[in-house]
Amino acid sequence: MWSYKNPVRILFGTDRFATIASLIGNRAYALVTYPDAPFQTLTARLEAEAGKPLLVVSDIAPNPDYRLLATQCERFLSLCAQPEVIVALGGGSVIDSAKVFASAAGDFSKVRRHLETGDGASELSSIPVIAVPTTAGTGSEVTCWATVWDEEKGRKYSLAREALYPETAVVDPALMLGKPYGLTLATGLDALSHSIESIWNVNANPVSARHAVAAASAILVDLPALLRDLGNLDLRSRIAEASLNAGLAFSNTKTAIAHNLSYPITLGWGVQHGIACSFTLPTVLRSVVGIGGFREAALKQIFGDDLRKGADDLDEFLASLGVGNRFSDHGVPDTACRTIIDEAFAGERGKNFIGSKESFLEAATQTGVLKLSPA
Repeated sequence: MWSYKNPVRILFGTDRFATIASLIGNRAYALVTYPDAPFQTLTARLEAEAGKPLLVVSDIAPNPDYRLLATQCERFLSLCAQPEVIVALGGGSVIDSAKVFASAAGDFSKVRRHLETGDGASELSSIPVIAVPTTAGTGSEVTCWATVWDEEKGRKYSLAREALYPETAVVDPALMLGKPYGLTLATGLDALSHSIESIWNVNANPVSARHAVAAASAILVDLPALLRDLGNLDLRSRIAEASLNAGLAFSNTKTAIAHNLSYPITLGWGVQHGIACSFTLPTVLRSVVGIGGFREAALKQIFGDDLRKGADDLDEFLASLGVGNRFSDHGVPDTACRTIIDEAFAGERGKNFIGSKESFLEAATQTGVLKLSPA
């Protein structure tokens, strides 16, 4: 028995940006975006078509952190009335921040309390969000959660609420033109991880698996081609659709062990999220050979009938993009790995994983990915 749900209306295609004003309608809106020149141009266009926003929040940082989010939320208190809709124009950090603002309505302490204790959900607000992603990777435009970081304490939280599914996702691949190599690589690998993580997942279902297979298969072929031709709109469109499919897959499953391994690596060693959550994928794949059922069938659709060879091919794919498969390749010493692995498997995303810590450690040590001293 299984179920699948995703209530987000999706508008996909070149120049879908032109639909945002009609989606806003007569509602008072806030805009969350970046301060860079291309976004200033888009902001001016949106203001000309939809009117001036009540508030523009443009100082969005990667990995939205407690301290900055609290300051940004306070700006909503200066408004005569709260916005009726929030437009999130940017990457995953912009969309995640907009979801926090939609929940806080000016008071971040309510969000913080809910993240840390699980209480106070009824006190959170539910301002609708129109998500307009300008990168292809996070899938946040079709999920009901936002990643929130407390860098001071080295913690990562997930704000998860049904009300956080965006009202509409406007996916315009033309907005992704001009993105640099490093960002294109990291976001593309994030989408790859989302897709595969949704398969070796206790929450997987046949519909999420079909989305995942479509996403991963496209990324493995089209991401290297895009990285060689960053201005190719057709390839941008294919990767944007793949990222969207990955989002539709893990919107029902959440992520799993590769993501839980990645969080301390991003916090402690500054490794970009998309890199940190993807370099362990070949090792995890080796560890789930033989799981059977529709999950193994889905993995074989992506990697071929011999999943061990598929893991080797995935190693080569990542290596061709400059991403090594060892923790040490990313500055993480072997002495830190046991704690990272133990905590990852004990955490919520680790418990989503269909495999085991023992099988992961066996795969990692047999291939030389890790050199662990006895526990």
